[in-house]
Amino acid sequence: MTTTSTFSPALTPEVARATAPIYDRLRNVIPEIEWPVHAPWIARINELKQQHNAIILAHNYQTPEIFHGVADLTGDSLALARQAVETEADVIILCGVHFMAETAKILNPQKTVLIPDLDAGCSLAASITAEDVRLLRQRYPDVPVVTYVNTSAAVKAECDICCTSANALEVVESLGSERVIFLPDEFLGLHVAEQTEIELIVWKGHCEVHERFTAEDLHSYRKQYPDIEILAHPECPPSVLKEADFIGSTSGMIRHVGEQKPNRIVMITECSMSDNVAVEFPEIEFIRPCNLCPHMKRITLPKIFNSLQKLEFQVEVDSEVAKRARLSLERMLAVG
Repeated sequence: MTTTSTFSPALTPEVARATAPIYDRLRNVIPEIEWPVHAPWIARINELKQQHNAIILAHNYQTPEIFHGVADLTGDSLALARQAVETEADVIILCGVHFMAETAKILNPQKTVLIPDLDAGCSLAASITAEDVRLLRQRYPDVPVVTYVNTSAAVKAECDICCTSANALEVVESLGSERVIFLPDEFLGLHVAEQTEIELIVWKGHCEVHERFTAEDLHSYRKQYPDIEILAHPECPPSVLKEADFIGSTSGMIRHVGEQKPNRIVMITECSMSDNVAVEFPEIEFIRPCNLCPHMKRITLPKIFNSLQKLEFQVEVDSEVAKRARLSLERMLAVG
């Protein structure tokens, strides 16, 4: 249960001055009429961060007022994992989903790690359990197990190495095995399998955001915008990836946009990603598909404020599970 705050947000002249530079960057993605709602929370959260020596890590799927307004470090799962290790803050607030907060805690056991909403989960993480992994090991003895970071700490502890969508191929090929068990995202596993001669045994887990996209959606975009460039996340179904111009992780998409500077694009991924990238590239027209992650959207400015003010909700991981899961994560980080 989330506690309520006694803070009464108001757009005072002081708050307006403090947040004006932030809104100057966001005015193309946040309507002016909405800013008085966000600005007081942003100003107060940024004050509380200093008081608690806290740092906010935000995933690319967070809304712009969080991503650009209060976050200190941003990125995809791999970037957040790396940055969590490097921070000197005493308190880490993870604006993402629960498995990301677990990862931050595993890599920073002495720090206080908070998640603003304990119910911010993930359909992929929920699709597999530690017991499932143990049964797979019995069925396929001596076959190494790679798990996508979108899994619980308990699952990571049962696997040999983690990966993200940015480095999945490199991780699979680093094992030197002819067969690899790949968990839990079926579509990412199939995408990796197309790029390697290694046999992948894939689990049939799906992201509830990306699995909803269809090839017909992409055909519709091309019909309406003949010059559009389509960027798709590898968690999308194979039929979608086949129609895309570029396939990559969220960090890969951002890098591609910066290098190629297409005139008009659509990112086939979570809706807020387009808003956040559009802030950096105002000259590019973004056509926005709006498949929202209901779990990411549980994180809001008022909940971040409550989390900082009351230092809740603290994320803990069993010490033995954390020890084994950390090995899987460190092996991933060593691959790159």
